[in-house]
Amino acid sequence: MKSAPFEYAAPSTIGDALQILAENDPDEVKLMAGGQSLMPLLNMRLARPELVLDLGRIADLDYIRETDAGVAIGAMTTKRAVEESDLIRQQHPLFWESTVAIGHPQIRNRGTVGGSMAQADPASEYPAAAIALDVEMVVQGASGERIIAAEDFFVTYLTTALEPGEILTEVRIPRLQPGTGWAFDEVARRHGDFAIVGAVATLALEGGVIRDPRLVIFGAADRALRLRAAEEAVAGRPVSDETFDGTAAPIAQAVEDPLSDVHASEEYRRHLAVVLGGRVLRVAASRAGGGE
Repeated sequence: MKSAPFEYAAPSTIGDALQILAENDPDEVKLMAGGQSLMPLLNMRLARPELVLDLGRIADLDYIRETDAGVAIGAMTTKRAVEESDLIRQQHPLFWESTVAIGHPQIRNRGTVGGSMAQADPASEYPAAAIALDVEMVVQGASGERIIAAEDFFVTYLTTALEPGEILTEVRIPRLQPGTGWAFDEVARRHGDFAIVGAVATLALEGGVIRDPRLVIFGAADRALRLRAAEEAVAGRPVSDETFDGTAAPIAQAVEDPLSDVHASEEYRRHLAVVLGGRVLRVAASRAGGGE
């Protein structure tokens, strides 16, 4: 397959990229980061932009920096760079484990952090981790910079809160509080495939009682879902099988209308959500307070 004809631009600064966007109809422009999602769409002519704006030469968007609040990652930073970062692995192990679950090394060599976030695939690992970790998305447009909380950034299938003419430039991960437990798990047909269903969790323990739990399910709906009812079912309760078993009903209710396709039925996805949700909460509890 060959793509429909399009113009191509590869600016070297974010200012130039924004200027090009301002000079063109944003509905006729496709931004390209790693290109692994866009190129198949172009080649199958499912996307027919007049202009492809390649962000790959903007060196200022490629970095991993420790900040007072945590870590800042440039949008054009590759997943491979995140995977190889000792800073991420040591301070943000949930984000690191979400990274190494993505595709294969060849995919991570090209794929970018910002590209995956902006793509907003409901089966992608990054949106779920971002919601669980209270990640902030920094975006720039003609009117300046704004910050969007991850839970507000992912709207629905392949749709984010980015406005026309805006570019995601940075991902900010706040530092986990000492003693916070975390867990990541997913089920896929083969290693490297998109998840059929996945789950991430964080929580803290205080005197054996669960505090500030976060549970996010991905792959089951049109976007990653934070399951607040399941969080409320364990918050303030002791670590026990009874506590974690109590999440089954609220998880099942939250994903009462899951996706159904050639990979899995609604019933199977709902079952996976319940099983994985309870599992990651248990693992997070085992890691809380200086555990594994």
